[in-house]
Amino acid sequence: MDKHMQRLLNRISLVFAVAGTLALFHVFFSTSVSCSYPRHHPRLHDTLTLTLAHTPFPRSSCDAASRPALPPEHRFSRIQSSRSWRNRVAALSSLFLRLRTAHLLSNSSRILCVFSGAGHEVAALRQSGVIDVTGVDLIDFPPLVSRADPHNLPFFDNVFDLGFSSGLAGALFPARFVGELERTVRKGGAVALVVERCGSEDEVASVKGLFRKSNLVEVSNVTLSGSEMTLIVMRVNGVPP
Repeated sequence: MDKHMQRLLNRISLVFAVAGTLALFHVFFSTSVSCSYPRHHPRLHDTLTLTLAHTPFPRSSCDAASRPALPPEHRFSRIQSSRSWRNRVAALSSLFLRLRTAHLLSNSSRILCVFSGAGHEVAALRQSGVIDVTGVDLIDFPPLVSRADPHNLPFFDNVFDLGFSSGLAGALFPARFVGELERTVRKGGAVALVVERCGSEDEVASVKGLFRKSNLVEVSNVTLSGSEMTLIVMRVNGVPP
């Protein structure tokens, strides 16, 4: 009886194994076929007309596979023509005007923008007449932003006149990040950070405490793309406390 039961269990296990294998092959091949379109299929022509405004995300893996890859210059051109891009660049231009008034920025300045995203800061500075602007982030965004680790910047000491960032909140190691900005900015230069609105002196002090070789120059509330922010400007003196 035990032998018959064992044989029955073995047969049942074999049947389930075969069924599972067949089901796996069915899923694999049906997915592959569903993503394949004949040359005359209108889907191929539709994918060529996709835009960021109308279909920002693919609905399925097949959509993602069939979507043509945009060259970097085309992707940048589309984003640059959007209203949100123009509004943020305009807001940053107003902010940089404050730094010009404080004689912390001029057209001949060498400027480093860290956590630059798509490069709004770089665009705003170049439009204002500044030529030597470098933008970096963890992911590059040609032609304005190159890839670099904000916690380990690939630049020599004391090479920039101004370091700017609105990405302190995204830094994994804030003190390390600020230290790299201080290191790359020359003595007498400045570091400007845009952070979430500071509601108390303690919040300002917490940001100021990240700096080891700089003195506080300015703290002011600003509006950036509709968000209430605080601008904190530090002048690098090159001498740790």
